[in-house]
Amino acid sequence: MTPPEAISFRDGPRDECGVFGVYAPEREVARLAYFALYALQHRGQESAGIATAEDGHIMALRDLGLVSQVFDEPKLQALGGQMAIGHVRYSTTGSSAWENSQPIHRSDRRELALAHNGNLINALELHLGLRDRGVRFSSTSDSEIIAALLSMHEADAIEDAVKDVLPQLEGAFSTVVLTKDSVVAFRDPAGLRPLAIGQLGDRYCVASESCAFDIIGAKMLREVEPGELVSIGERGLEVRQVVKGARRAFCVFEHIYFARPDSQLEGRLTQVSRRKMGEILWREAPVEADLVIAVPDSGNPAAGGFSNASGIPKDDGLIKNRYVQRTFIQPGQELRKHGLRMKFNPLPEIVGGKRIVVVDDSIVRGNTTRQIVKMLRDAGAAEVHMRISAPPIRHACHYGIDMSTTEEMVAHGRTVEEVAEELGCDSLAYLSIDGLYEAIGLGRDTHCDACFTGEYPLEHTDSANGKFALEDESKPLPMVSRALL
Repeated sequence: MTPPEAISFRDGPRDECGVFGVYAPEREVARLAYFALYALQHRGQESAGIATAEDGHIMALRDLGLVSQVFDEPKLQALGGQMAIGHVRYSTTGSSAWENSQPIHRSDRRELALAHNGNLINALELHLGLRDRGVRFSSTSDSEIIAALLSMHEADAIEDAVKDVLPQLEGAFSTVVLTKDSVVAFRDPAGLRPLAIGQLGDRYCVASESCAFDIIGAKMLREVEPGELVSIGERGLEVRQVVKGARRAFCVFEHIYFARPDSQLEGRLTQVSRRKMGEILWREAPVEADLVIAVPDSGNPAAGGFSNASGIPKDDGLIKNRYVQRTFIQPGQELRKHGLRMKFNPLPEIVGGKRIVVVDDSIVRGNTTRQIVKMLRDAGAAEVHMRISAPPIRHACHYGIDMSTTEEMVAHGRTVEEVAEELGCDSLAYLSIDGLYEAIGLGRDTHCDACFTGEYPLEHTDSANGKFALEDESKPLPMVSRALL
């Protein structure tokens, strides 16, 4: 049974997914995948899964929940093999049902398992075409479309199948595929979502972020190039450029929020870039205040930069309960008004009587920010000034981030002053687009910032399908064992 909709205590951009793949016959590959996914947990908390290949057979285990909830010692020991892939998920196409958890396992012409981070903007078109050919699906995720195209392909080598299928896909896709012989990974021609190559002794691995390499003792070699295919197996590391010449459009929001602060993106440590955003935010929007506080944890680096640049002291005015993830338990009407305190609690002794600058990375719907402002005022703050280390989010993302609909966004159709009034704060300022790119030291011509500007880098984005576009098109197969698919 699909669980009821979870209550989340953040209304910012939703994490998307994280992927990992490794070939290491002399190691416990499922254990490596487990810890890599543990490091990537911030990228998705709805479901987790690992698939391994041993002696020509693929075994996959996946379920709803966090990595630590899905796997235990007996399950990891059951997943033997020479290579593995893994996935943590936040749904961007398809519901949160178990059937949409990954890695996806298919056995058409070839057996494979697949894990995908991103979103196909031509998913509905591809899905209808496959169904017309009699292809059956067991999920409503666009990821299974990629899996079906590769599993059905007539090429003998998976690399040749990827070379033919990749140009048919439109949108964002950093993908890892497990076959009985190798792990292959490929990235969309615009490089919208991250994917990197690591080295583990004399073996190789791939992951969404470099923090996954750190936890297993691997070192990052480089990022997978847009449109590049990477194969890791008995012959070592092999690469092939499948598509060339596309306009690079790496998601700039990875720098702002999604990636872990200790991950390397485009040659830069994310923590350093975020502190720089805070420094520039002070330069662009100074304010007379007594104290800088962050909305933890996402606002911490920028708040530090804002404090250093301004000379205004920083303290912990909001305490975060780090053991809260998502809950399916409805709090009831009386507790609902206090619900945010499950995640954040203000400290009257710190903020009372002070003019407060609150730094966060983004505002989407504004519900959480509005409640934080009210909580700080109730705790005695004399003034509350919001400073956001990103430009206003006014447009939906179609490339693998769930940012709500445009109409739900508090900044859509409003001036900054009107948003400030809506949130109840004394002043509000956002980091400018120019300030953002100054902070990361890179230019707009190689990034996607459509959520801020509405300028989508890929053709046909305006006709992209919604999150649940495949729900009505698919009739899932009867439920099979949730333990082993």
